[in-house]
Amino acid sequence: KDEIKLSLENGYLSVSAAKGLDKEEKNKKGKLIRQERYAGAMQRSFYVGDAVKQEDVKAKFEDGVLKLSIPKNEAEKLPEKQYIAIEG
Repeated sequence: KDEIKLSLENGYLSVSAAKGLDKEEKNKKGKLIRQERYAGAMQRSFYVGDAVKQEDVKAKFEDGVLKLSIPKNEAEKLPEKQYIAIEG
């Protein structure tokens, strides 16, 4: 949870995460048997629309899963078909 960041800019919602891991394994006498280091980062952006504001986006991290709730705006309704009278 602490390694995940969300940002909203120009209609794009960005999810980024960075992880660093240092792991050491020692024997009973304290001698180093194995030492591992890992670092990685990822980022993904989604277009959510210019009308979405920061307070509209809800984020919840539970059981290792990040859940985002973003309101879906109704698409503009196109005018119904209208007929044009032909003169003459």
